[in-house]
Amino acid sequence: MKRLIVNADDFGLTAGINQAIMEGHRDGLISSTSLLANGEAFADAIAVSRRAPRLGVGIHLNLTEGKPVASASSVSSLINSCGFFARKPAGLWRAMLLGLVRATEIERELHAQVEKVLAAGIVPTHLDSHKHVHALPALGKMSVKLACQYGIGAIRCVAETWPALGCLLGRFPRARGKIWRQRLNSLALSVLSCAWRRELPKAGVACAKQFYGVTPTGFLDEEVLREILRRLPDGESELMCHPGFVDQALRQTPTRLLEQREKEYQALTRPEIKLLAKELGIQIINYGDLANDLHRRSFVQ
Repeated sequence: MKRLIVNADDFGLTAGINQAIMEGHRDGLISSTSLLANGEAFADAIAVSRRAPRLGVGIHLNLTEGKPVASASSVSSLINSCGFFARKPAGLWRAMLLGLVRATEIERELHAQVEKVLAAGIVPTHLDSHKHVHALPALGKMSVKLACQYGIGAIRCVAETWPALGCLLGRFPRARGKIWRQRLNSLALSVLSCAWRRELPKAGVACAKQFYGVTPTGFLDEEVLREILRRLPDGESELMCHPGFVDQALRQTPTRLLEQREKEYQALTRPEIKLLAKELGIQIINYGDLANDLHRRSFVQ
């Protein structure tokens, strides 16, 4: 059986993104989303999610953009003089290796983000991270520990196996350099994730066997989506996406994805795409379904 989680990242970043995710869930393929605990539109995301009980809501752990959820004084090695996270992913990883950030402060901030989501009444279906920082072994192991402590049943494994590379290169010839860079980044994330992915079964935490989304970031249109659906293998897969409506709030964020978010929204909500998934026998699920399946199998064994 082919089962697909269509997960929209950045829930809570802006109200326009929240609206697009909710409409994409109601009218399209979106079955799951990842909530930014420190997002400017966090409260709006909580409010609108209550109208969608079948939308799985996970936590988009964030250590690289915006302000921390924990008090600034308790995570001082993670922030700059203005109180914002000080480093992009590569800089964070380098700082961790050099001992410039304190692991205890990272754990404190991750706990604060999870607890903020829980306090808002959300039962999180999974963990993933902004810019995939949890692919780094140390942060991946922290994520597994968090999942066990809070009873969160699944984690995204950023191990992209088939990213529709040929389709992407053919459709966007002028962007081939960027696509190749994203593919190399995808391969690096896959290698890093392998260091902690093997810990998931013994921890009782689920993950999708296949993952798509790093290489197509910024290029996920209807044709690329069709290609992914047609080639989807048996088993559980996740497609990461970034739908959104462009407004002033979005333009003021550091994101590089603007108009492309609307193209993804349009692709994900086209009736023909939904029909194609049905014709191909693809069952659309969320991470909660995946975690429940793992627990049922464990109980039977």
